[in-house]
Amino acid sequence: MTNEHTPEKNNDYMAEDIQVLGGLEAVRRRPGMYIGSTDQRGLQHLVYEIVYNSVDEAMAGCCTNIIVTIMKDNVIQVSDNGSGIPVDIHPQTHKSALETVMTTLHAGAKFGGKHYQVSGGLHGVGASAVNAFPSGSG
Repeated sequence: MTNEHTPEKNNDYMAEDIQVLGGLEAVRRRPGMYIGSTDQRGLQHLVYEIVYNSVDEAMAGCCTNIIVTIMKDNVIQVSDNGSGIPVDIHPQTHKSALETVMTTLHAGAKFGGKHYQVSGGLHGVGASAVNAFPSGSG
């Protein structure tokens, strides 16, 4: 007796069918996994991710001013007077620390607890995820 509701076994499903997305490709292909949606709420989430970095600087005692400006063409500019991001060469990526933080998932100073005791946002995913989105997304 066979069960009509049992799906056929797919013998064509092989290891080569497993995709491994490197770098920011996962963010680009499945943005909702990182920001919840690709509508207006998702766009707001992208802005929050960058603002959270400034708030973290303030909570660490390194920042006293955060300015969020909505510019022409709905470009959002976030600036603060915090410690900034180092620009010397990162020993693992061999790129500047700034480029590493802005383009590499899970790269940041918020993991070790040395510089930030508390932090908001996606913890090393935020700025790089924001930069993975093409202009005009959402």
